[in-house]
Amino acid sequence: QVQPVESGGGLVQAGESLSLSCKAFGRLFSTYAFGWFRQAPGKEREFVAAITWSTGNTYYASSVKGRFTISRDNAKNTVYLQMNNLKPEDTAVYYCAVQRSPIVTRRENEHAYWGQGTQVTVSP
Repeated sequence: QVQPVESGGGLVQAGESLSLSCKAFGRLFSTYAFGWFRQAPGKEREFVAAITWSTGNTYYASSVKGRFTISRDNAKNTVYLQMNNLKPEDTAVYYCAVQRSPIVTRRENEHAYWGQGTQVTVSP
């Protein structure tokens, strides 16, 4: 059992940066991968970025590539999402999720463990 806990959300203006953290409580295996998803009001939850726990391979949605960076600190059981040049359309609740497979997928139902989410609001 793994429990991800997100932190770092907040209110920023367009063009500013924000960093999210996801600390995972429980045992992590090298075959796991972490994903960040987000859900804006009135919209479906969507994939943002992912990273494999052992190799650190990264994957991004086209809407955030070049602006967001996902990274991990294995010693701290923590994954980060650095968000630069934020836009109002990035406003959403951001969720951290754990996948029990090193083959990254963007499908929500492939992620076994989910955090409660953290709100990110970007004003114009």
